[in-house]
Amino acid sequence: MHSPQFTAEPSSNGTVERDFTVGDVPGLRSPASGAGRAPLTFDVIIAGCGPTGAMLAAELRLHDVRVLVVEKETEPVSFVRIVGLHIRSLELMAMRGLLDRVLQHGRQRPAGGFFAAIPKPVPEGLDSAYAYLLGIPQPVIVHLLEEHAIELGAQVLRDCAVAGFEQDDEGVTVELSGGERLRSRYLVGCDGARSTVRKLLGVGFPGEPSQTDTLMGEMKVGVPQEEVAAKVAEISKNHQPFWLRPFGEGVYSVVVPAAVVSDRAEPPTLEDFKQRLRTIAGTDFGVHSPRWLSRFGDATRLAERYRVGRVLLAGDAAHIHPPIGGQGLNLGVQDAFNLGWKLAAQIRGWAPETLLDTYQAERHPVAEDVLDNTRAQVQLLSAEPGPQAVRRLLTELMDFDEVNRHLIEKITAIGIRYDFGEGPDLLGRRLRDIDVQQGHLYGLLHRGRGLLLDRTERLTVGGWSDRVDYLADPTAVLDVPCVLLRPDGHVAWIGDDQQDLDGHLSRWFGKPAG
Repeated sequence: MHSPQFTAEPSSNGTVERDFTVGDVPGLRSPASGAGRAPLTFDVIIAGCGPTGAMLAAELRLHDVRVLVVEKETEPVSFVRIVGLHIRSLELMAMRGLLDRVLQHGRQRPAGGFFAAIPKPVPEGLDSAYAYLLGIPQPVIVHLLEEHAIELGAQVLRDCAVAGFEQDDEGVTVELSGGERLRSRYLVGCDGARSTVRKLLGVGFPGEPSQTDTLMGEMKVGVPQEEVAAKVAEISKNHQPFWLRPFGEGVYSVVVPAAVVSDRAEPPTLEDFKQRLRTIAGTDFGVHSPRWLSRFGDATRLAERYRVGRVLLAGDAAHIHPPIGGQGLNLGVQDAFNLGWKLAAQIRGWAPETLLDTYQAERHPVAEDVLDNTRAQVQLLSAEPGPQAVRRLLTELMDFDEVNRHLIEKITAIGIRYDFGEGPDLLGRRLRDIDVQQGHLYGLLHRGRGLLLDRTERLTVGGWSDRVDYLADPTAVLDVPCVLLRPDGHVAWIGDDQQDLDGHLSRWFGKPAG
């Protein structure tokens, strides 16, 4: 009987650095004497502390990168909008030991019926141990991710935003809205659809402006639930999107098409909701006591570049699209997961020359695909005869398991395959959380390092042991002898030859130590 072996060199991130604090920031307003620039204070400054920015900060701190996150809002958002974490995002939470914490605050539901809200069951045997959707209040997931980043040593400065920046060969000088000037090696814009960083960087944001607006909010209604359900069932046949869904304690989630396209910065009023409900349903359902009100459009845009020198973009700063299918938050968190270890490797000095460039090479096509599938879904929600005919046809096609499965894997991001070159189908894909003799595979990825899973017990990570962990487990349920996983869980190599492995270790993890 073989005993499993798991080896990992101790990481310096066992103790959180305390040599920089937000309290020091006011003292850094003046550039160093004679230098003409502010002192080098942080490795990375992140603009925006939403899910993307918080996740990126945490990923960087796993590698002892000095991080400051600046957030223009004084307090986290308070409105209780429910968002959905799809399968791939749940896997990422499991990889970093966050899933149990997140599950305490969410509600699980089947991972089906996402694509254009066509009601189809979940395909059997989805390739994940977390094959469900987790509905969770947006303020809660933002708080949990920010809390995680702070626990790891990230600094968060609120009531503050990036007002300007200049970059050179060595770093970026960042001017904050309060006049402070800071210096960092890199700047990452995670500051949303109206990203200041993207605009100052001069990166194009081509796409289509909003053609329609939708009002969304949570409020109480003044009529019985049965009356609401009957009217919604009647109206929904001809108007998409339109719904009033009970949320508990007499509160309903209300979605109704807006009368005109407006500036998303202007929140709707309760009267706007009442007027639109009366126009479409013939009644305003007695709505009152709103918790929050917002509007969203169907604008679809993608940044031309994700990186210009030492400034990068992620999340909504890099791509926007209609919320149909619930992919937006997930796409941003997954951007951060892809970028974090690569940017950390660059800062720590072991990144291969082209590693940071793979961020755009891998994530830009993923965003393109998400934008395309949301465009298609928006068309399928139209009440016009043509789109409705296509919707009926697709509804029939989704009765085929292959079609339904393909669309679910697309929406939940478990079908992504990065282009790592020729090789087995598993190459470039994420590996599910399989059982190993140590417990679960994802439990070995909490530190954000690479991992060699060796079923032959003959290989070694050698001089890369400061970046890559090693697990010898001949009992692991895999159809291949050995796999090399990147810190984001994607399969970087498959085989059983040490020399071939060394070449791929160099490709992804740089030169061996020593």
